[in-house]
Amino acid sequence: MAGKVFLVGAGPGDPELLTVKAYRLLESADVVLHDDLVPGGVLRLIPPTTLVRNVGKRCGTKSVSQQEINALLVAYASSGLQVVRLKSGDPLIFGRAGEEIEAVGQANIELEIVPGVTAALGAAAAAQVSLTHREKASAVLFLSGHTKASRKSDLPAHLSARTTLVIYMPGSDYAETSERLLAGGLPGQTACAIVSQVSSPNQRIHRTTIERLRLAPRLPAPTLLIVGEVAGSAVRSAALPERLEDPQTGFHQAERGLEVAESPERFLVQWAAGGGP
Repeated sequence: MAGKVFLVGAGPGDPELLTVKAYRLLESADVVLHDDLVPGGVLRLIPPTTLVRNVGKRCGTKSVSQQEINALLVAYASSGLQVVRLKSGDPLIFGRAGEEIEAVGQANIELEIVPGVTAALGAAAAAQVSLTHREKASAVLFLSGHTKASRKSDLPAHLSARTTLVIYMPGSDYAETSERLLAGGLPGQTACAIVSQVSSPNQRIHRTTIERLRLAPRLPAPTLLIVGEVAGSAVRSAALPERLEDPQTGFHQAERGLEVAESPERFLVQWAAGGGP
């Protein structure tokens, strides 16, 4: 059987945000090459017979080079294996997918891309921020906090107040980020939201403004920074539901004072008896 490569998005963190197709591919793959940011709850869904390798790259640590990752994809697929390249978020958003698409294409290997929930959408949902708004934001701009050539993001020289900015990997130098946003023409009172460890049990959200961004706490990575008037429109009084993580599956369930069903069958029995949610 001919080998094939799947570029698969794992979502922002919560295993329940994994797509059904991604889950099915993880069940059937021969090999999974995953990013360092893919959470354990997702990795535990992979059968124990599957070859799993961490090929993630983290700032300041020794990692597998992109050339090595490309070579592994080609080598495994050329051997007739079904290879899942599992990336956090969506593979096409700051996931170096372009380089891997080119490498697989040059080797004449079949490729399929399975989108995932990108971290920007997970962060917006967590902060209850609508990235677009008929009266406040008609555009959304995704930016990386740094590029291959520079540790700084490519912020446009002129920024529109009607554009929501989502900065991936913004770093911790919020004073400099604030200065660059102000230099781009955004008002100092423009709302911001820093979201740390999106959709994980350790998720944290800090709300501020551009002029006060320099005073923001250094939250644990990975973080995203949402900038725009819409970030000040969230319903701040709404408490986010508490979640419990099932250690067997990594999935979260809302805590409602009920015992978690041990199996789907028991859950259905509880439901039919009136004890379900």
